Amino acid sequence: MKKVTVSILCGGKSSRMQSEKGLVLFQGNPFIEHIIEAVKPISNEIQLVTNTANYDYLPYQKIKDIEIDKGPIGGIYSALVHSQSETNLILSCDIPLISTEILLELINKHTTDFEVSVFSDTNKIHPLIGIYSKKIIPVLKKAIEENELKMMHLLAKVNHQIIEVTGEKSKQFRNVNSLTELQELNTNLY
Repeated sequence: MKKVTVSILCGGKSSRMQSEKGLVLFQGNPFIEHIIEAVKPISNEIQLVTNTANYDYLPYQKIKDIEIDKGPIGGIYSALVHSQSETNLILSCDIPLISTEILLELINKHTTDFEVSVFSDTNKIHPLIGIYSKKIIPVLKKAIEENELKMMHLLAKVNHQIIEVTGEKSKQFRNVNSLTELQELNTNLY
């Protein structure tokens, strides 16, 4: 298997969740720990992109945003600049249902023909569950300089592949942004 660095974006103001999103408890553990469990079989190169000390209890490298308040684009930029790998798995911190199997599917379907590979399901594209090449660092830097911070605009500017997932598997992409969504997740879990 190719060498992959995993970067989990722990940033975000999280006004709807009213707390640090990655540390919200689901089934007794913080979201971040569910995600780490899913990525540990894939890589021991795990870095957390965070500007707070809240994640210091975890034994992984912490990376601060190079450019502050630039959203996921800034987080991905910081992750890629600090990564030693050409292939980088970028994940948001609010996807506690993600599995090793689906992430391996993404890695295995990604080829060097593409700079970015992301999942989609019937509802939407999921740019924060993706493989990102270090080659796009200049594109990210330009987007930050121009304050063009929408993920879909970024995808349009790079050679990307969208891997479609349907059915039950797509439930793993569910991100939890509010207390209401967390309650729904706990109530409707499979």
